[in-house]
Amino acid sequence: LSFFPKSQNLTSVSEFHLMELSEDPELQPVLVGLFLSMYLVTVIGNLLIILTISSDPHLHTPMYFFLSNLSLADIGFISTTVPKMIVNIQTHSRVISYVGCLTQMSLFILSGCMDDMLLTVMAYDRFMAICHPLHYSVIMNPRLCGFLVLMSFLISFFDSQLHNLIVLNFPYFKDVEIANFFCDPSQLLRLGCSDTLTNNIVMYVVVAVSGFLPISGILFSYYRIVSSIRRIPSSGGRYKAFSTCGSHLAVVGLFYGTGLSAYLGSAVSLSPRTCAVFSVMYTVVSPMMNPFIYSLRNRDIKTALRRIHSNKDNHRT
Repeated sequence: LSFFPKSQNLTSVSEFHLMELSEDPELQPVLVGLFLSMYLVTVIGNLLIILTISSDPHLHTPMYFFLSNLSLADIGFISTTVPKMIVNIQTHSRVISYVGCLTQMSLFILSGCMDDMLLTVMAYDRFMAICHPLHYSVIMNPRLCGFLVLMSFLISFFDSQLHNLIVLNFPYFKDVEIANFFCDPSQLLRLGCSDTLTNNIVMYVVVAVSGFLPISGILFSYYRIVSSIRRIPSSGGRYKAFSTCGSHLAVVGLFYGTGLSAYLGSAVSLSPRTCAVFSVMYTVVSPMMNPFIYSLRNRDIKTALRRIHSNKDNHRT
């Protein structure tokens, strides 16, 4: 079935059909190998970041506490989409159940919004470290750090459940064909038929809370950071201060760059295949690159990894 008449009840919608990335049978094994490799690299890389931070006392600071939580969110982010896609390619099936689709959408929003919120919290942490260094250790205490992560989770959970509530209230759907390889929230909302005014108001509020406010916080934090750095007299001091923000800025640029591309691609009605490519960049490439960005650009992480490696060699000898 690909279309439900208006008289059909929501409860009769038992499944949705996801889009295939490629219909060429010869490409299916290549796609499985490619996405399985990217998934394993992402999970192992982020787990390595978490284990490195937790095992090295030198990294028990607010910045790395937030980074470990960001790595955990990235593992959840990619785990909501790629395993299901690999299974679908292997079984030559495009079907996802109604409950499974809502579950995937909910977890996708939860982990994606957590990424968004944690990047904002990390920008605030850098703002405090550079603009208020004398008060940094007092203000950014463990209790506040834990509270900020908890609030990030609660806001993300509220966002995901609000999307679920909207979809559950749809009396019927226009179609069951989702033009993406996962249950994209924007696609589901587009397929649903309900009170559009109420849904639009709710969605504007959600976008403001989970999108506009975080990016505004990041921009404001870096505006203050740049203003403070410009007042440092020596060029070496300016470079040292700004170098602590390099990895975070790279991750922010990658996350928002790929996310904005995926959103704009859907908004300007590009072809479904093109939108799927943007979605792959956002949901797969972005969380995969974060461990590389932080391990290659961050001196503390590289030093901790070398320290762990040398300790293992010492234990062997």
